[in-house]
Amino acid sequence: QVQLVESGGGSVQAGGSLRLSCVASASTYSSKCIGWIRQAPGKEREGVASIYTAAAGGATTYADSVKGRFTISQDNAKNTVYLQMNSLKPEDTARYYCVADRSCLLEVLTARPNYRGQGTQVTVSS
Repeated sequence: QVQLVESGGGSVQAGGSLRLSCVASASTYSSKCIGWIRQAPGKEREGVASIYTAAAGGATTYADSVKGRFTISQDNAKNTVYLQMNSLKPEDTARYYCVADRSCLLEVLTARPNYRGQGTQVTVSS
């Protein structure tokens, strides 16, 4: 069964860090790409970062808004993808969802991912 389970959200002050984790079922990991999208109340959904699984090359993509601050990585042995978030800003506040698809294009993952988890809340206070 396809499954994506996120964890690691929480509340931090601006400038702080959080690490999100997404554990994927083996069948989901075969989707080739795992990524993160986010949505804040009243705002459009936004693609954050994506990574091809190691078997598919491991390339990463980042939204301009998080480049240099967020890092996506994976542990294939654990079917887990991480999102390390540093220098957090209040505008990073959102619910973060782990998604999976054959494509790592952020626009695809944002609009119509094949799979999506339940999400984890990140709140950054000023």
